[in-house]
Formats: sequence, C-alpha cells, structure tokens
Amino acid sequence: MGFRSGFAAILGPPNAGKSTLLNALVGEKVAIVSSHPQTTRNRILGIVNRPDAQLVISDTPGLHKPDSLLGRQMLEEIEQALDGIHVLLLIVDATRRFSTGEKRLLERAELFCGPRILLLNKIDRIRKDALLPMIAEYSRRLEFAEIIPISALTRDGVAQLLAAMVKYLPEGPAYFPEDQYTDQPERFLATEIIREKVLQHARQEVPGAVAVLLDRFEEGEPLTRILATIYVDREGQKGIVIGRAGAMLKTIGTEARLELEQLLGRKVFLELFVKVRPDWRDQAAIVRELDWRRQMEAMSVDEESQNDSIEMEDGDH
Repeated sequence: MGFRSGFAAILGPPNAGKSTLLNALVGEKVAIVSSHPQTTRNRILGIVNRPDAQLVISDTPGLHKPDSLLGRQMLEEIEQALDGIHVLLLIVDATRRFSTGEKRLLERAELFCGPRILLLNKIDRIRKDALLPMIAEYSRRLEFAEIIPISALTRDGVAQLLAAMVKYLPEGPAYFPEDQYTDQPERFLATEIIREKVLQHARQEVPGAVAVLLDRFEEGEPLTRILATIYVDREGQKGIVIGRAGAMLKTIGTEARLELEQLLGRKVFLELFVKVRPDWRDQAAIVRELDWRRQMEAMSVDEESQNDSIEMEDGDH
C-alpha cells in the first residue's frame, strides 16, 4: 500500500466537541475551545502527518439556523469545507438526547455521497451500556461506514479514528510540508487566542457577541507588536470585559500575550482596546474582516490590480 492523502471535515451541532477533536487529532492547538456555542466561525484547517498518510481536516462552525449576516457566512464556511472531501466526520454529544440539532446534522450528512464516520463524543461522561441503544438509533436513521465512540477531551478512541480515516483516503502525495499543522496565518491565530481568553473569563456575561480585529501586527526581532480591538454589542458588555479598574482586560491581555509568545517563539507587546458596536454581526465590513481567507483573496486582487496598473504605465512611455 502506498502513501495516502486526502481531505476530511468535522460536522456537528454546536458544542459537540468539534474543535477539541481537531486539536486531539492534530496533536497541536489549532482551534480555540470554549463552552460557548458557535465559538468556531471559520473553517479551521488541521494537518495530520503520519508515516503512511497525510490527513487535511477541517473544523467547521456548528450547524444552526442563522439569524444574522455572520450566521449566514458561517453556514457558507460549512459548505465550502464539505466541498471535495474524501471522508465526512459527524460528531455528536453522547450525553444529549437526539433532538433538532442532531436531526439537522443527519439531513445535511445525507447529501454527502462518500464514507461517513459517526463519532459519539464525550463517552467519558456516560455509562458504557448507554452506547448500544445510541448506536442503534443513529444506524436506523442513516448509513455510516463506521461508528466510533470517542472522548475528544481524553483522546480515547482518537487513534482508532485516525486509522479508520486513512482507509478511505486515496493514494497520492502530501499536500503540505510534513512540519506544517495548519494553514492559518499568525495574524488570524492572534485574534482567535484573544477571543478565546475573552470567552473564558467573561463567560455567560458576554455570550458569543464578541469580535476581535487586528489594528496592527508588526513582526520584528526580538519583539512583535500587536494592537487589537475587542468589539461587543452593548455598553454593559464593554464594562464587563474591561473589569473593575481594568482588571479583567489585564488578565485577558496577559494570558493572550503569554500564549502568543509561546506560539510565535518571541516576545510580544500586546495592547487591547474595547469598543461598542451594536449589531456588529449584521455589519458587512466587520463580518468580512473576520474571514481571513476573504481578506487574503482581496489582498491578492489588490496586488494584481496594482501590478496591472504599473504595467500599463510602463507601456505608455
């Protein structure tokens, strides 16, 4: 058997454990994790390199009924992640009863013609004898190539899942260098790490109504300067994020800076601002900026336009 390579996507309801699973599969932190639903807003690519295979796996936003421009963009991210994949991973929370979220998941999965692997996640929280009725329930509703009970948190079943996925990949060369584990640029990772710290510390007081945009990212040795703005919906949320005498914002900034220094391998100067932008989730300018892939495409178009302009000017002489 030759070297295998291919693409997979993780699909599931909000809070099923998709990002935790991606991190467990890759063995590195490539997606932020929080207990808030809809923490993941973009396709997050993780790359698993093995001696016999390379798996390129996309984490996706939770399947939901969109109520904003941001929500609609998140559903577009899901559809793009499913385009051209070889294996579809469906993850559900084994501690939850089958409901609307799981029904929506199976309806979308039924449209995929390739192998589907169902993952019953969080088995560390349930009795083992509860698994058989659950497997029977899902098998009755849709056909799966494999059904694997796992715990993304403890990594129980993750090695078995990787071995199962490799079976369904075609033979072919690697798509990425063997030392690369994500395609996300450092700028995007910086905003995600900051947002994760906000969600961890503000908890229920600032539900997913947080966006983080970079104002400046100056790479240098031995110091990288990062200035970022945290956007919230309401004035009260701004006060919560800042905290008494700025204590909350200081904690968020310190934890984010330390993680960024570990990620970047150099010292970081991080300065954070908090601004109120009501209904930012329906404002196209902010929503577009949250999608780094679209930003990169726009930058490429601008560069091509500038090059065309220069060539035209040269031709006029």
